[in-house]
Amino acid sequence: MLVELGHFALVMAFVVAIAQTVLPLWGAQMGKRALMAVGEPAALVQLVLIAFSFGALTYAFVTSDFSLKVVVANSHTLKPMLYKVSGVWGNHEGSMLLWVLILALFGAAAALFGSNLPDTLRARVLGVQGSIGLAFLAFILFTSNPFTRLEFPPMNGEDLNPLLQDPGLAFHPPFLYLGYVGLSMTFSFAVAALLEGRVDAAWGRWVRPWTLAAWIFLTIGIGLGSWWAYYELGWGGFWFWDPVENASFMPWLFAAALLHSAIVVEKREALKSWTILLAILAFGFSLIGTFLVRSGVITSVHAFANDPERGIFILMILAFFMGGALLLFSLRANVMSAKGVFSMVSRESALVVNNILLAVAALVVFTGTIWPLVAEAFWARKLSVGAPFFNAAFTPFFTMLAVVLPIGAILPWKRARLGAALKRLIPALILTLAVMGLIWSMQTQKTLLAPIGLGLGTWVVAGAIQDIVLKLGKNRNLSRLFRLPRADWGRLFAHGGLGITIAGIAGLTAWTVEDIRVVQIGETFDVAGYTITLDAVERKQGPNYLTTMAAMSVFEGPQKVATLHPEKRSYPVAQMPTTEAGIDNGFLRDVYLVIGDVQSNGGWAVRTYIKPLANWIWGGTLIMAFGGVLSLTDRRYRVAAGARKKSLASAPKGVPAE
Repeated sequence: MLVELGHFALVMAFVVAIAQTVLPLWGAQMGKRALMAVGEPAALVQLVLIAFSFGALTYAFVTSDFSLKVVVANSHTLKPMLYKVSGVWGNHEGSMLLWVLILALFGAAAALFGSNLPDTLRARVLGVQGSIGLAFLAFILFTSNPFTRLEFPPMNGEDLNPLLQDPGLAFHPPFLYLGYVGLSMTFSFAVAALLEGRVDAAWGRWVRPWTLAAWIFLTIGIGLGSWWAYYELGWGGFWFWDPVENASFMPWLFAAALLHSAIVVEKREALKSWTILLAILAFGFSLIGTFLVRSGVITSVHAFANDPERGIFILMILAFFMGGALLLFSLRANVMSAKGVFSMVSRESALVVNNILLAVAALVVFTGTIWPLVAEAFWARKLSVGAPFFNAAFTPFFTMLAVVLPIGAILPWKRARLGAALKRLIPALILTLAVMGLIWSMQTQKTLLAPIGLGLGTWVVAGAIQDIVLKLGKNRNLSRLFRLPRADWGRLFAHGGLGITIAGIAGLTAWTVEDIRVVQIGETFDVAGYTITLDAVERKQGPNYLTTMAAMSVFEGPQKVATLHPEKRSYPVAQMPTTEAGIDNGFLRDVYLVIGDVQSNGGWAVRTYIKPLANWIWGGTLIMAFGGVLSLTDRRYRVAAGARKKSLASAPKGVPAE
């Protein structure tokens, strides 16, 4: 009965989405406040209905209701409770329901916290947001219904993909969707502003918190996915340039560019066209990611579906929203004329360079991701674009970004002198050169990757710190630290976190040591200063899997530093093996062990990696996200009261600002 109610609630949400789409937009166009007011309760009701539907599906998974097709395909009675719950979104149908739940959550948040917006803008934002919900609710109900019943339910299910039965993957999709779908709010604000015929400083301030929230969630989601790939897949890497990885990375790059561009709109009323375009592209690339994951055009451990018909439906949604928004963008070009002017050397110009580098980097990733599909479709050629292309094509743009970032952060608005700005960064430059020299002298392999990579990381971190130091004034008044806006502290942590991640990637890439050998039980071997002993190998029974688990002692000199337990699991129901690496995490390095198959001589295949600075990658990611949270809690961006007053004050006499 609860399942039927969940299905009915989803149908009702579809009906409410029609009302949320049509009535507020019509009311805003006709100036009818009663129709505009429908948007807020409609958004709240839609959230309640979809939340109830999602709760009903979760209940079906938790209670192993095998009368539902999606539960049979993605659950099993022996599966641990965490993975019964995460199984709700570990499949195509359930993940799409989570997608529209988060979409409704953001729409309801705009309704609850958008009271400071002009009435017509708020109505249009909610109307556009409702139209996105309407499209995806139609997609679920007509092609991907999670409440489809089976006429003859089986006694048990087929289990969830074993690769997804992991804590990292349990939380990775929700955070990623919060980022993907959160960018729908920036899209709705962009389209609403174009319909309104008005893009000003107030709009820039209103759109920034939504962009920042989406960027934070995307950062955490991408970090979790990278961490999972590192320890779960047993290959020792953190990023494979998989098409689905790229699908989440591209919106992140566009969202970062949009954040910086919105600052210029807010502060200087410039870059309006560029900012609107970035808002459209950021969500557009989120939709492209949804298409790649669910259309069957790519094969990946991340992919949810292999159904071209569903892909065509999503492609139609993408074409409608992206095509419609870009058409409106071209028709409304006259309302986006810039008011603020600035010189070639200024903070505005630095932000333009920053945005161009981020956008071009995203387009490089897009080209490498989509080119094999284009080649196959038009020339029937099977091509593979792998890490060498992405490393060679993407790295130069991100390197330039890291060089420009500290300089741009300390340049004044409107007009600046480059020489004066560089003088302020002399301490950061000295520290960078010192680190590069130290790394070069210490390493035995004379490669430039480590000195340059760690030097860039140091440059970005030191530049962020110097930016804060300069705000203390010539007298270095430390009391000013406590009066700095949270947005300044947020910038410090976000930029500093990026520098730490760059340093971690450089260290791991340049200095990783790999060893592959066959080891007998009781045998000892040495790798990069560590002595490792294979103490034992046992076969054990897990909750829903069989495991071959090794016990391996790790010594550094005479001192024992860890006993690790790498595993090779086999899931009988899914008939699929997984690798569980044994990792001793450290601040400066990871010792990473993988147990393989038994060999003909009775020994075991063992892979050993020594991974320098591995945890700096994810530590830097968390610091970036923390910086975003700090900025989000800044009062100036939590509420747009100042922008609201400015908007009202700038309205012509006799014409309401709304």
